[in-house]
Amino acid sequence: WFAWLASSLFNAMSMDRQKVLRAIRQSGCGLWFAADPLKADRELVLEAVRQNGKALSSAADPLKADREVVLEAVRQDGHALSYAADPLKADREVVLDAVRQNVEALQFAADPLRADREFVLE
Repeated sequence: WFAWLASSLFNAMSMDRQKVLRAIRQSGCGLWFAADPLKADRELVLEAVRQNGKALSSAADPLKADREVVLEAVRQDGHALSYAADPLKADREVVLDAVRQNVEALQFAADPLRADREFVLE
């Protein structure tokens, strides 16, 4: 119910970049209700994932493959690794940062990293 209400209320401003930015700065969740062009705005997405790493789930696909954006997301919430593009799920630094934030993030790492005993013991 809350999601529906929030979506309805936010719909009127979802194309207004400044309003979306203000909403993102309050919780990071504002990106979830932003219009698609704003989900491709790197500055907005960076701000959102710094507030709430799971906001990466709403980012445009090219930003899910942007190493800096994904690093910011996983440093805030390790589970954000689940939304990253596959090549970044195989990136040692990205995965290590995610696991340092939340050990459960290892489940989202690429198979070769999960199978790498040396990596897992880091």
